Amino acid sequence: MPRVKRGTMVKKRHKKILEAASGYFGGKHALFKTANEQYAKSGNYAYRDRRNKKREFRRLWITRISAACRLNGLTYNRFIEGLNKGGISIDRKSLAEIAATDAGAFTVLVSAATTALKAAQQPA
Repeated sequence: MPRVKRGTMVKKRHKKILEAASGYFGGKHALFKTANEQYAKSGNYAYRDRRNKKREFRRLWITRISAACRLNGLTYNRFIEGLNKGGISIDRKSLAEIAATDAGAFTVLVSAATTALKAAQQPA
């Protein structure tokens, strides 16, 4: 039975890892063992942070909406409650964009929310 030499496969595997780790700091881009460890960790971080990014952006949008609401004399939770009672369904990403770029349109939304809140408080 012929002898099998595995140098080409090892070189191919090492090359694949080192190319993936090409931008890493220090020896992590040049030394296979540390590059391999960092490559595995980087994959875990990427997986985790793809989920965390969604949370962080939602927090940012809520903060921006809250700041714009307070400028118009209303709290965030009352504003959202007013939008729901007024039948206005708009996502937080769009609300944050409106709050940051078009203050007049956001003021109209706040007034619509306040009128919906007042209408809900009035006894029928």
